[in-house]
Amino acid sequence: MSLRTKTARTTARPDLRIRPGFATDAVHAGQEPDPLTGAVVPPIYQTSTFTQHGVETLKNGYEYSRGGNPTRNAFETQLAALENSTAAFAFASGMAAEDALLRAVLRPGHTVIAAAESYGGTHRLLTHVYSRWGVRTVFVDPQDPGELERALTADHSAKVLWVETPTNPLLTVLDIAEWTRIAHAYGVLCVVDNTFASPALQTPLSLGADAVVHSTTKYIGGHSDVLGGAVVVGNAVWEDQPLQDLVGFQQFAVGAVAGPQDSFLAARGLKTLGVRIRQHCENAACIADWLTTHPRVEQVFYPGLPEHSTHHIAAQQMSGFGGLVTLRVTGGEAAARVVAESTRLFGLSVSLGGVESLISHPATMTHGSTAGTPQAPPRDLVRLSVGIEDVEHLIDDLDRALLTP
Repeated sequence: MSLRTKTARTTARPDLRIRPGFATDAVHAGQEPDPLTGAVVPPIYQTSTFTQHGVETLKNGYEYSRGGNPTRNAFETQLAALENSTAAFAFASGMAAEDALLRAVLRPGHTVIAAAESYGGTHRLLTHVYSRWGVRTVFVDPQDPGELERALTADHSAKVLWVETPTNPLLTVLDIAEWTRIAHAYGVLCVVDNTFASPALQTPLSLGADAVVHSTTKYIGGHSDVLGGAVVVGNAVWEDQPLQDLVGFQQFAVGAVAGPQDSFLAARGLKTLGVRIRQHCENAACIADWLTTHPRVEQVFYPGLPEHSTHHIAAQQMSGFGGLVTLRVTGGEAAARVVAESTRLFGLSVSLGGVESLISHPATMTHGSTAGTPQAPPRDLVRLSVGIEDVEHLIDDLDRALLTP
């Protein structure tokens, strides 16, 4: 079976005199009307295989849906355009995307430098899966680029710098350009998990990063009805090969691809990402500001608050502060659990980024794999994924939960 043709990876955009902006690309890149019927929405190619003109003569480069599917390719083109790239790869989950990228570049004996406060699933993948294959992980303070430089100086086997920004769950914002500059000075690949910000708020490749990963389950899908992940790459070359070729080979050879139905739902979500993220940000900012004065709240983490430790970086690097808010509850872990279990509009769930508001207790839910490690989040911490509902109703729901005995 052959890899998908290069034409399937190019970022097709409408032929306009002015370069399309985010909103136009979100609706039109890779989403051209069906050439056969004129259908405004590209069809779902719910097929496993494709007939051929002849032996080794494919129809438009398609042979088998693991190697390429028009619905998946259309979504990949759309996402690549929004991340200012020409190559994106869609996977069955965010973790499958992370694994494909890491597997493409790591070998036994290599080291990953990861900013602490990483997602619990990423922590588990690095420390429980890759460690068995001789890959070491060193965690560094996400607010201390100097610690990154010291780690790189001490370990010449480091090959990948892995950062999330904003981080999960404390919402620390890293200066992507600065961290990338340091990584590149040591010949290290810089990967940014852009799930929390989404391309609507920041584009790491434009700031120098080599690759971006997403859980497309979250803001990109946006409706809590699809599971998926993606890797978006720039022009990086690794071991004398284009990074996009290495990731593309992993996608094809290992096969954890996004199915056509999931790709369709993710593409549909991307079309409204810009308008949704504005409401997420607006509601989150209102809630964060209100929480700062609540008597049952010890501390609020939101990049949009001037007192947030990395607010100055977020204000320069992002076009909005996101829809996630975390808070430490007065009364410790027991009180935090009560709050998480007492809301009505905020559903108790491990996920985020949907139009509906969700609440979680990270220490026991999303970050359970970090228990007992320095990377474990505070046990009195509650994470809010703020949806697009009427904000006064969300505030009332949280107030009642916070005041629950």
